[in-house]
Amino acid sequence: MGDRSSQRVLLVDDFKPFLQFLCSTLGKKPEIQIVGQASDGLEAVRKAEELRPDFIVLDIGLPSLNGIEAARVIRVVSPNSKILFLSNESSKEVIQEAFDIGACGYVQKTGNDPFSALEIIISGKRSANDL
Repeated sequence: MGDRSSQRVLLVDDFKPFLQFLCSTLGKKPEIQIVGQASDGLEAVRKAEELRPDFIVLDIGLPSLNGIEAARVIRVVSPNSKILFLSNESSKEVIQEAFDIGACGYVQKTGNDPFSALEIIISGKRSANDL
């Protein structure tokens, strides 16, 4: 057991059942503190600015402002927040764009175990996601 403080995380996904599942799964981890949830891009930007979380788990397919556009704004309003994309999107162009914006990770929802990958990245280790 390390003495690392917990990572403050904002979860953003427009599919409520998945958002609740994500919250309950990650919320069980002592090293992760869920500080907020959002279901669209504009709300994600507002909450990022207000909460200044350590990590933002961000879906790409969001209403009002997609995840890529939301991430561009978040980089300005909460520059120290690390953005981790969690998405069904698997196009190499979209994944590259996510990293170009400054994402610290990209996890596919359809992967073997997206939660393990999220936990690895949030806990400060690198994820070996193959693009």
